[in-house]
Amino acid sequence: MPLDPLLIAELAALGLGTGFLAGLLGVGGGMLMVPFITFILAQQGVEADLAVKMAIATSMATIIFTSISSVRAHHKRGAVRWDIVKGLAPGIVLGSAITSLGIFALLKGSWLAFVFAGFVGFSATQMLIDRKPKPSRTLPRTTGLVGAGGVIGMLSGLVGAGGGFVSVPFMTWCNVTIHNAVATSAALGFPIALANAIGYVISGRNLQNLPTGSFGYLYLPALVVIASMSVLMAPLGVKAAHALPVRALKRVFACLLYSLAAYMLYKGLTA
Repeated sequence: MPLDPLLIAELAALGLGTGFLAGLLGVGGGMLMVPFITFILAQQGVEADLAVKMAIATSMATIIFTSISSVRAHHKRGAVRWDIVKGLAPGIVLGSAITSLGIFALLKGSWLAFVFAGFVGFSATQMLIDRKPKPSRTLPRTTGLVGAGGVIGMLSGLVGAGGGFVSVPFMTWCNVTIHNAVATSAALGFPIALANAIGYVISGRNLQNLPTGSFGYLYLPALVVIASMSVLMAPLGVKAAHALPVRALKRVFACLLYSLAAYMLYKGLTA
């Protein structure tokens, strides 16, 4: 069945916006995508509990492509801390696998909506506070980085975000500069998204009553359209990140996040 042109337009606009923000703020776009994909799936007649899960899974899968696009642009500017990526990646893959293959399938969509609302609200508050770290604080050693990666991977898998809402505050708390933290977060988005997406497909392979175009928990029409548009916009977001007052933009974005957190809280209460 061909997609409704209006649905394609909605998904394309969402992809353009999230791709730009992924490059600009290193948030992967998941915090925007999940509420909107939830709404779109609900309009398609998908049951509320399943719509939340599919939105989280589909959002995560799009980050595979957004991450590649934005990290290339950041790498050209020499902003990615590959030493940090190497330290966090093993824990990220392990944490992502635990969530997507086990915890995600066991939790109800309403509880995932609550988790999403809580962490989006936390992320928004961190953006508003912009607390400065102690000058003496540095990144932990190998074991600490693996542990931190595990937490980032697990939390990302629960909310369908690329981990920037945890990894950027973590890195800046350890005195990594904001531009390096955003760039490194973009690079971390790839192992987070890939590991979780594989898990979502496996854990959702036997689901019933899925909408047409589904692959496990993934909603492929949204994945294709959003990923295509976000890849185009991510490099522009990277360019803007090095030219615009990011602190002021974060405050505006934080206000939007509070609104989206409230919507997901509502979905959790009514699921």
